[in-house]
Amino acid sequence: MDAQPLYAIKAELFKSLAHPARIQVLEVLAAAPDLTAPVSRLLKVTGAEPSALSQHLAVLKRAGVVASTRSGNAVEYRLAEPLVAELLLVARAFLLRRLVGLDHDERLAIARRLPTLPGASARAVLEVALAEAAPTETAQ
Repeated sequence: MDAQPLYAIKAELFKSLAHPARIQVLEVLAAAPDLTAPVSRLLKVTGAEPSALSQHLAVLKRAGVVASTRSGNAVEYRLAEPLVAELLLVARAFLLRRLVGLDHDERLAIARRLPTLPGASARAVLEVALAEAAPTETAQ
């Protein structure tokens, strides 16, 4: 039996992230001190219908991006790995570098306002990446 190539596994991971509601859920979890939030908070922040949120959480859980814990009727979700928070920051840095109309200093100022995520020095990494990067020039 052939093992699935790593690039195919990565593609599946990125497919699981490919919805704004899922990214929003991950951002909420990443910003939480313990990378955890109850479903009630996720519903409030996302404004999603319970059934839609449940489907999004199931996709993320199948992909191994989040995990859940049940206590009575309450369910909490958490990032399965702190690296997910860093992945979100890297994606944000990638996008910040490509924002049209912002110069290098403006992008760096935005990066410095980003929250520091628990268990990660990703904010510092992001600041260094933006500081070292040449400003993106808009094609004329």
